[in-house]
Amino acid sequence: HLGVFVNNTWLKQALNRKVVQRSVKTSLIVGTVLILINYGSSLTDWTTFTSSWWKIGLTYCVPYLVSTYSAVGSLIDKSKE
Repeated sequence: HLGVFVNNTWLKQALNRKVVQRSVKTSLIVGTVLILINYGSSLTDWTTFTSSWWKIGLTYCVPYLVSTYSAVGSLIDKSKE
């Protein structure tokens, strides 16, 4: 439900230090694995990196956002109990 994104509580939870730390760790692990799977040996070629830098950035952003969304949703659900 879209209203959860504009909720101040959601944003505060998303910026919570523990949530950010967990999401960064998840992003680094998952993003690196995905980059190795998707690009493999072509990462040694500089032109691959320069032409795909935005895709590589998104490969780290998506796991971060998914992890944050999941963690915040869980915290909010837990607080309602």
